[in-house]
Amino acid sequence: MIAIVDYGAGNLRSVKKAFDFLGVANKVVSTVDEARYIEKIVLPGVGAFGMAAERLKESGFFEFLKQWLYLNKPFLGICLGLQLLFEDSEESDGIEGLAAFKGGNLRFTNGKVPQIGWNQIHIKKKSKLLDGIADRTFFYLVHSYYIAPKNDEIVIATTDYGVDYPTIIESGNIYAVQFHPEKSGDSGLQLLKNWVEKC
Repeated sequence: MIAIVDYGAGNLRSVKKAFDFLGVANKVVSTVDEARYIEKIVLPGVGAFGMAAERLKESGFFEFLKQWLYLNKPFLGICLGLQLLFEDSEESDGIEGLAAFKGGNLRFTNGKVPQIGWNQIHIKKKSKLLDGIADRTFFYLVHSYYIAPKNDEIVIATTDYGVDYPTIIESGNIYAVQFHPEKSGDSGLQLLKNWVEKC
């Protein structure tokens, strides 16, 4: 069973519909108690880094997720769910993220901000998450900030938007993407299927 975390800042309907379409057992959870006996967690997200972090704290999910990530349990972060894995963000000074990885989030300084629309991924490393997905495949993105990890070893793919920034990371059982697979057609569904079955 997959738990999709509802903390008031996620694109839950589209994510749930994608898993439903794939025939994968899933449920939206809004309390920690509902998430205690599940196998995998999806942390979606849209909106501001600081507000999302505060909502996670208010709901009790912040410490729950920190422990989940520390134990290297199956996890998929989407968009803001990726950014929250890092220590901080230029978007919200003084607000700490889940700090599963060292580094922060920087604001784009080139092009239109936010980046909205389709863009290509450039695969840097082989990953089960990308089985059946070719280099330079297009995915759908909506964001103004991008992650800047201190450890490049976790970067699986990047995207160019005035700067070559990471769009997919992997470390053990922890996976996260900057784009929205649930809005990225067949390629997005393939990625979600890979995560469920292989990661």
